[in-house]
Amino acid sequence: MKKIIFSLILLIGIAIKGLAQDRQVEKLEPDNLKQELAMARHDTTRVLIMVDLCTIYRLSDPDSALYYGQQALTLAKKIRFPKGELLALSFQSFVVTSIGNLPRSLEMGLKALQLAEGNQLQEHTTPTLNNIGGIYRTLGDLPKALTYFKQQMIVGAILSNKSGLAYSELAIGGIFLEMNQLDSSAYYLKKSLEHFNSLDRVEPHVFTGLGDMEMKSGNTSLALDYYRKSLTLSIQYDEPTRTSSTYNSISGLYKIIDQRDSSIYYAKKGLATAQLTSQIEVVGKAASLLSELYEATDAKEALRYYKIATAAKDSLLGSASIQAVQLIVAQEQERQKEMELTKIAFQNQVKQYAALAGLVFFLLVAFILYRNNRQKQKANGLLQQQKEEIDMQRNKAEKSLDKLQSTQAQLIQSEKMASLGELTAGIAHEIQNPLNFVNNFSEINKDLLDELKGLRLKRKEESPPGRSDRTGDEQAETDLLKDIEDNEQKILQHGKRADAIVKGMLQHSQKSSGVKEPTDINLLAEEYYRLAYHSFKAKEKFPIEIKLIIDFDANLPLVNIIPQDIGRVLLNLYNNAFWACKIKSEGVTSESPLHFINYHPAVNLSTKKHPNKIEIRILDNGPGISQNIIDKIFQPFFTTKPTGQGTGLGLSLSYDIVNAHGGDLTVKSVVGERTEFIISLPTQNVQS
Repeated sequence: MKKIIFSLILLIGIAIKGLAQDRQVEKLEPDNLKQELAMARHDTTRVLIMVDLCTIYRLSDPDSALYYGQQALTLAKKIRFPKGELLALSFQSFVVTSIGNLPRSLEMGLKALQLAEGNQLQEHTTPTLNNIGGIYRTLGDLPKALTYFKQQMIVGAILSNKSGLAYSELAIGGIFLEMNQLDSSAYYLKKSLEHFNSLDRVEPHVFTGLGDMEMKSGNTSLALDYYRKSLTLSIQYDEPTRTSSTYNSISGLYKIIDQRDSSIYYAKKGLATAQLTSQIEVVGKAASLLSELYEATDAKEALRYYKIATAAKDSLLGSASIQAVQLIVAQEQERQKEMELTKIAFQNQVKQYAALAGLVFFLLVAFILYRNNRQKQKANGLLQQQKEEIDMQRNKAEKSLDKLQSTQAQLIQSEKMASLGELTAGIAHEIQNPLNFVNNFSEINKDLLDELKGLRLKRKEESPPGRSDRTGDEQAETDLLKDIEDNEQKILQHGKRADAIVKGMLQHSQKSSGVKEPTDINLLAEEYYRLAYHSFKAKEKFPIEIKLIIDFDANLPLVNIIPQDIGRVLLNLYNNAFWACKIKSEGVTSESPLHFINYHPAVNLSTKKHPNKIEIRILDNGPGISQNIIDKIFQPFFTTKPTGQGTGLGLSLSYDIVNAHGGDLTVKSVVGERTEFIISLPTQNVQS
């Protein structure tokens, strides 16, 4: 994203040229422009000057840039100056992108393209096309980004605009680099460099792109040379946006070659420079680098930078931002579809009028009536063809929306997988305790065996020939063997505990390989219900029978699920229900309240179809769960069971599985009376 922002900023000169008497915006001073603004007599001139001020402030003062851009837009609308509106929207969108508001920037860019289409101003669309391409690049939709960059290149080629060509080729080279198509990336980056050279212009951004390419190719020395050249030029041209991103690139290079101090130095430089100009994405990358670099040596600093990186990421690619972008894209697709339908309707109306006129004109001649009939048939064929084209366009629009939704799901999944790093610390802590027991008892057993060998040797040396009184020594040996046997039992117990933790972790982190299929929920729930109960009775040796009550909805339709995954959820919930009944039964004494003394353990299993969902309810009459525990019950490694009897991963894993099916897992409980878990599956999973 940082590369796209910088490219967009430098493209501003293309749109300004011809609208302000070849004014060199980059060389103008804000104070001079403000004086010109105060003296300007014509509103169109005022609009262009305010656009210039927006452009100049874009790197140093985003608030001022947005202020002048909005003033220019308001005045351009008032005087009906489409060029001014287009430029004001384009330049504001650059600033909005840089501060991380992607939905607003995309909205402005699309509005600018609409103005260009409606007023024949396509020659001014190259910056906007580049900006929109950069937004899709940040969202991870590289093919869509490539489409806009190629449109920019086409416009530049038509207008013989070498500067526009150079920046579009630079952006395309960056896209191919992200796609790991190094040959294509090298081709476009070199073409971009040739065009900049033909303009007698030295562009720092090209050298950053070449450095990135060499980094991916494994040529770190050559990459560093390119980065240093880019950094020197960026500082020389006073381009803090380019400077901050180049600092980050150098930091990443030093991290790869394991020069940690240098990497930290340049990452801090990149972060400080990016914060001065509110470059959200560059701030996030620098903070993320620093968090990784400090992780092994300074946890406090690592956490501080991790929070900065997370805040930047949420600001740029949070769920609200993604949803807003999806809405804007859907609205744009709907607008394009409506425009196409309006165009087709107009064409159809014209053709219908022509057909009717022809029909009236040729009513007197039978031959002409015949010809008219043929024309009408052709018109109907054309209408059918157009209808099919509309259907194709609708399908394309739906596929585009599905792709965007898929991108959102991938981002959410990426954030979820990132949280596994936090789980690792908990897993390591949980595994360390049983492993310490295993190691300690193993060492004790070794010492005990050495002691036993010593006793036997001593006894052999000290015992007189023919003497058989070894009762004391035999008792000592028996005691040692008993200690060894106890230790081995503890080693086995804690080893199994460590194995359960590891297996639970693997289940929690691995993706399901199952395939969804229409499933009878009643049959599945009862099958696992019986399996779990018999397994519990055999394992726990529970002397009291648990009453099983089943209440299934006979009209429940088939549900499209992964049976083994939902079965795993049901097993976890059944085992928890049986465990709760066991705990409450063991706690009943003659001094317990009356309703406890008369306690009869029972578990209810029921299913029910609602208008928009299907529910599976598992209710036990155990001791219940307090609210402070309910708040944490789905967290990984949280358990109320005694040490060694639970890993704390069952409910967390169950919650993730149900969510992956588009459903929800909730819990209700009354302390001392009951606990009920509710699995909800939405109606879109139901097969009619």
